[in-house]
Amino acid sequence: MRYLLAIFAGTFLSLNITYAQKPVQPSTSEIYHSLEKLNFLGTALYIAAHPDDENTRLISYLSNHTKARTGYLSLTRGDGGQNLIGPELRELLGVLRTQELLAARRVDGGEQFFSRANDFGYSKHPDETLEIWDKEAVLGDVVWTIRNFRPDVIINRFDHRSPGTTHGHHTSSAMLSFEAFDLANDKSAYSEQLKLTQTWQPKRLFFNTSWWFYGSQEKFDKADKSKMVNLDIGTYYPVLGKSNNEIAALASSQHLCQGFGRLSQRGSENEYVELLKGTMPNNSNDIFEGIDTSWSRITGGKAVGEILYAVEKNFDFTNPSKHLPQLLEAYELLQKVEDNYWRELKSQELKIIILNISGLYLEASAETSFTNPGGKIKINVEAVNRSSSDITLNTISISSTNKTIQPSIALKNNEKQNFEIDIDVPSATNYTSPYWLNEKGSLGMYKVDDQSLIGKPETPRAFLVKFELEFNEKSITIEKPVIHHYAKPDKGEIFQPFEILPEATASFSDKVLIFADGEPKKVPVTIKAHADNIKGELLLNHSKVWGIDAESKSFEIAKKGDQQTLVFTLTPPATEDESYISPIIKLNGKEVTKELAIIAYDHIPTQSVLLPSEAKVVRLNIKKSGEHIGYIVGAGDEVPESLRQIGYIVHTIDPNTIAKGTLDKYDAVVVGIRAYNVLDQLKFKQRYLFDYVENGGNLVVQYNTAGRWGDQFENLAPYPITLSRDRVTDENSAVEILAKKHALINYPNKINKDDFNGWVQERGLYFPSKWSKEFTPILSMSDKGESAKKGSLLIAPYGKGNYIYTGLSFFRELPAGVPGAYKLFANMLSVEKNIQPTKLN
Repeated sequence: MRYLLAIFAGTFLSLNITYAQKPVQPSTSEIYHSLEKLNFLGTALYIAAHPDDENTRLISYLSNHTKARTGYLSLTRGDGGQNLIGPELRELLGVLRTQELLAARRVDGGEQFFSRANDFGYSKHPDETLEIWDKEAVLGDVVWTIRNFRPDVIINRFDHRSPGTTHGHHTSSAMLSFEAFDLANDKSAYSEQLKLTQTWQPKRLFFNTSWWFYGSQEKFDKADKSKMVNLDIGTYYPVLGKSNNEIAALASSQHLCQGFGRLSQRGSENEYVELLKGTMPNNSNDIFEGIDTSWSRITGGKAVGEILYAVEKNFDFTNPSKHLPQLLEAYELLQKVEDNYWRELKSQELKIIILNISGLYLEASAETSFTNPGGKIKINVEAVNRSSSDITLNTISISSTNKTIQPSIALKNNEKQNFEIDIDVPSATNYTSPYWLNEKGSLGMYKVDDQSLIGKPETPRAFLVKFELEFNEKSITIEKPVIHHYAKPDKGEIFQPFEILPEATASFSDKVLIFADGEPKKVPVTIKAHADNIKGELLLNHSKVWGIDAESKSFEIAKKGDQQTLVFTLTPPATEDESYISPIIKLNGKEVTKELAIIAYDHIPTQSVLLPSEAKVVRLNIKKSGEHIGYIVGAGDEVPESLRQIGYIVHTIDPNTIAKGTLDKYDAVVVGIRAYNVLDQLKFKQRYLFDYVENGGNLVVQYNTAGRWGDQFENLAPYPITLSRDRVTDENSAVEILAKKHALINYPNKINKDDFNGWVQERGLYFPSKWSKEFTPILSMSDKGESAKKGSLLIAPYGKGNYIYTGLSFFRELPAGVPGAYKLFANMLSVEKNIQPTKLN
């Protein structure tokens, strides 16, 4: 994958700044493709709700066939999803999915934007969505993106006319886009934005329809298509050696945490867009028909176009640097164009092409991957001209500092020039972290006060290096972010973002601490040094009803990267209580309350995320029986650690080791979330799981997604059970206990309605919709206006033991420290044997 990304990264000119990606080294065919895109002055914006909602086939088609500047506005960053490849959930998952979207755009050639809407989880209706999101704020973000990106054409992924038929976020994205189409050109709408931008009126608004929205291919074939444009997005690009669908599949496959890896495709394929607003194109397969997309579109552009069209027509694939004089002439003319939008956009594209055809390599690499405010860092600069072009490097300056050097040196063909620059990092430099997480938001919204940041995919980097160059006596300035470039024997060459971090951060090993009785617990707090020779004290902020052995403790760490763990003793109150503890590092007159989370995967740049450091502490009167729990880990599953919190000894089970009798030593066995979806070998081990239950064991199976493994394998349970897409998304929905006398509700903890208070994000998902008479449904719940769902928790006796299936979202509730969820899970693990089905009361 990394090799393919390197190829395609050189192909497409995205104006999203990408930090610490391997430098683009495009072939002449790829440079020519960029030149074609330079000569198309049209813009398209695709709008949907989440990462992975985007149609990569259509984005790639518009970017690489039509040659339009193409963007994707994802209203959320996908915080509410699950994670198939690692432990990141909520805010950290949003950071991961943001980077996967950027990786996809680097492949398909698009640009990426976001609103401040937070993905709070599944929503069944846009009314609920827009109430939680703050409709006016998110609508303003859509208007802001349209005004800045200035699309001629907008395409909605979803239908604004069908509320309640799909995810509420989906429909909401289309409704907001439909409204913003006209508001973007209204000076009275969000007028405060006009201090930084200007109004804009898109020409056309489309809905990206398909047979899926009609229910069947047959119904779609019969549908009126007079307002539809049909695009064959299966086109082949000889210059790139790839078909559009092959590129699109690779782009989609960047969404690995959502399981979107897929095979590439080839061949003709139709894509339809339905006109919602604006004039219908006369040409049925060109959504830009009738819109001037030539250089003549802008005043002063015709002269620029005459030069660039001639270069495109006569492009020399064996010696592209011969076109440098014409490109420089076009660049100078372009600087006289009055239209700021097109002048800045096309100047940036043209500078990259000039850089590439001259074979000029420029890099600024810090000696380490991070430093601190007020610290010092050495920057190694490399410049090499790999052509016969006449290029002089005049000055090198670093933003946010007063550091400038003036080499005034001619860059001779293939002679590398290196420079070392020592910089003092200003003490006021902000830490590097996702800007939307710097302040605490709400359930539905990120808090971002700086209007200029809204919509950006990433936080702008603290330091950019400006290279002032002369090409044939014509001046051009090129900017590059400071990165960290190094190699590892087992990884090879690595390009990593350069970060600004606090001198130290502190973290808890456990984000939730459950006190099942009144006994005190040792609470370790780990301080990690991000500078040499740090010395200070650590305080533990806590509620007054909790006791602590010391208000503060001293620490001293000699080397950057080392860490020290301080242990506090925390004593819970006598009665049940929920509270938070947080560390405060006092160091050099500063206070730091952050922890550092690192997100590192091969398909994205390494991410450093600073979050408020805290742990939830819960005094809980909980009872349990049994001690040893076998656990088959599913996808993104943190439940095992939660069970250890209440005193269980949890043993991770490798499915490959399961055989007859190997499970009998456990007091209960738990199958993690989506385990049947991600562990193919489980289907061959199911009989041993049933043997375990038949011999007297308790087997707890957590939710799996319907339509994947459930449809392929009938023996999910020892009796017939049918998974569905039923879910209850309102975490505050009323819960009725159906089987009030069942042991699952009464032993060893008495469960009542109060135990369903304080749940987060949802009640549960993918509940069974049908089950055999052997099962007893325990609970009933529903979202507003819907029928009762009784499949959230089912239990059936089998032999001497019990089989339990639950779609309740314990994987969210236990890590969040929800007391009632712990009590109910303990009951599932402790349920008495030989219980017969119970009649509902």
